[in-house]
Amino acid sequence: MDSSDLQKYCDKAIQAGGTHAVVTAPHTVVTAPWVRFKCLYGCPYKNRYSCPPHTPTPEETRATLDSYSRLILFHAEAPYSKERGKNMMAYLDALVKLEGELFKDGYYKAFVMLAGPCVLCKECGKVEGIPCRLPAKTRPSMESCGIDVFQTARNNGFSITTLKDKSETQNLYCLMLVD
Repeated sequence: MDSSDLQKYCDKAIQAGGTHAVVTAPHTVVTAPWVRFKCLYGCPYKNRYSCPPHTPTPEETRATLDSYSRLILFHAEAPYSKERGKNMMAYLDALVKLEGELFKDGYYKAFVMLAGPCVLCKECGKVEGIPCRLPAKTRPSMESCGIDVFQTARNNGFSITTLKDKSETQNLYCLMLVD
């Protein structure tokens, strides 16, 4: 799989705050129904438009992934600090902008799936019963679409473990669907 044309986008993601970026294939991404269950039951962020039941099912996600030949898996380490949330929001915003850049460069199928719940608004419009305030910037997380991020990261050579404490370095993974 030739990935030389995508290297500049990998480099831009790293410049924006990422740690690694690797071009990969859809078969390395694992989808499973249990992942969506964890979002639906037990997640404190579930009342958002970027969360189930407003996101694709694992089956729909699998079919979508399989309609691509190349993806970019982004990894960002987020050490504990007062600025962690702000830094990660800036990084996720940079990935949404990178999606737009890919599109303008001819990768018309470009779409990014982010890490964790959408935090663009202080309170999601879903809670108030109004439409999403920032639909052009909102993206679902890999987890909310049924992607097993742990196994997907491992399949692509990354080490990932559960954290025991919020003071530990977080590892965030995002996925750009390219072509």
